[in-house]
This record gives sequence, structure tokens and C-alpha cells, in this order.
Amino acid sequence: MNRKELIEAILKDKQLNHLTKKDADHFVATLIDVVKKTVKKGDDVSLIGFGTFSKTRRAARTGVNPATGEKIKIKAKTLPKFRPGKAWKEMM
Repeated sequence: MNRKELIEAILKDKQLNHLTKKDADHFVATLIDVVKKTVKKGDDVSLIGFGTFSKTRRAARTGVNPATGEKIKIKAKTLPKFRPGKAWKEMM
């Protein structure tokens, strides 16, 4: 499912039938933006029954170039992380 299909699915919900396509798109865009900004700031976003978005730090390490076998240094970096909630894991 892509963003367009997600918006269409939201619009099919009977309780949300008052929304326009523009409203649903704005809602999805705002939700994504708020999650990104919150996680970037260092806070977690926990949606009970769905999961938790958080920020994690990957330490610097040494890797190997598969083409040459040469050792290379890989810099440390910060990455987004998603952990599915218990209810979602059990549903799967």
C-alpha cells in the first residue's frame, strides 16, 4: 500500500466519510511530519497496539570492500527504528 492507497482507505471508513481527499492527505502528511520531527528530537512516538518509532545510534565499525577485500572504516550514524507493538505482532 502506498500513500495514495492509504488515503483512499481512510476515505472509505464510514466514520470519516465527512473528510475530503485533501483533508485525508493533509492528515497523513501531518502525522508523518510529526513522527519524523519528534524522533529526530530524540523522543519516541508510541502508538499503543501499533508500535514505537525511535532513534538509534549505530557505532562506527570496520567493514570490508567485497570487490577488493580492502578494510574500510564505516562512520557512526543515527537511524530511525520501528518496533511493532505486541498486539500487532500477535495478529501476524
